[in-house]
Amino acid sequence: MRGKGEGSIFKDSRSGLWTGVIELPPLNGERRRKKIRRKNKAELLKAMSQVRSELIRLGDLPTSSQTVEQWFNYWLKQVAKEIRPNTFDGYRRTVENHVIPSIGKVKLDKLTATHIRRVHDGILDKGLSSTTALLAHRTMSVSFKMAVREGRIGRNPAELTAAPKKARASLEALTLPEALDFLKYALDDVPEYNPEGAQWATALLTGARRGEVLGLERDRVTDVLDLSWQLLRLPLSGVDGKPDVPVDYEYRHLTGGLYLTRPKSSKSWRIIPLLDPLKSILAKHLEETRDNEWRLMFTKSGRPISPDQASRDWRTALSASGIDKDVRLHDVRHTTVDLLYAAGIPEDIIMSIVGHSTRSTTRGYQSAQNRDRLMGAMVQFSALFTPPETERTRGIAS
Repeated sequence: MRGKGEGSIFKDSRSGLWTGVIELPPLNGERRRKKIRRKNKAELLKAMSQVRSELIRLGDLPTSSQTVEQWFNYWLKQVAKEIRPNTFDGYRRTVENHVIPSIGKVKLDKLTATHIRRVHDGILDKGLSSTTALLAHRTMSVSFKMAVREGRIGRNPAELTAAPKKARASLEALTLPEALDFLKYALDDVPEYNPEGAQWATALLTGARRGEVLGLERDRVTDVLDLSWQLLRLPLSGVDGKPDVPVDYEYRHLTGGLYLTRPKSSKSWRIIPLLDPLKSILAKHLEETRDNEWRLMFTKSGRPISPDQASRDWRTALSASGIDKDVRLHDVRHTTVDLLYAAGIPEDIIMSIVGHSTRSTTRGYQSAQNRDRLMGAMVQFSALFTPPETERTRGIAS
């Protein structure tokens, strides 16, 4: 007979073992229970007390029936509360496209190194790169690390096999002559003012990320460019139309799914001196374009520009300029870095300009001496785009 407060406890007539059942949080709407078996009732009560304490401490417990797919669905819900939206989206795509199709039906506690390699091989068999396989391996490793911490598995199976090697990427970038030709096309070789030209010039002459350019506000363009916000598309949580982001994620809503957010870390918040030719280009842009309700520098048909739309517009402009290269908009940063090196800019200053410095290094650049170094570097860099004797049209050589 069951004592008061003991929960679901009974003696199995077939095995002769005392059995206890503890209710666990439902997963994907399904009821879950953990069964515990011991030879006598006293041992069972002691074991159940320990399990209840673990359940209170961890919030959930493993069951023998949980599959890899069930685990990853749970994990994605938990990790979404802690990481940035772009990182979460990468995890989600990897899980849905590669992990679950390969090993989703396998029991979590039965995973081996062979299963991890099955995911690697499945990616490579699709003709995808080893870099994609490496990203999948890292995603699994992060997820299973949490599974170990929560007591769902005893060891991280992703650590039992070597991670794939990262493929050597061959990125295309514009040369200095190509950059000059492209800017001449975008700024000069059009019958009327083209606002996209200033957008491309900002990316090329600063190394700013796509979202940083799109999120640039008019009042953050003075004698410097203040790159402390970026424009991103964020997934919605379904709760009052709010984005699905961590509680400490700083954002401002623009329209639809578009938001201004802080860059990934404070080391990416930077202020760049604004010199010619970009200073003249942006001054002309402010004169030629109307203000908008979002106070953005760059819009399309009076609306904020989504990151995907900007990438499509870039490829269209690149093709129209006669440059037959597969240069992604994000890869313009690589061109900027190449040109900064070509201008003889010290590496630590390059890192400061493009936002790749460490936090401590960034703080060091706030001294007057380092601001002078940053100004001198931008003068050297701008000189690449400013011929000494020829007349400039909108800041770019004819």
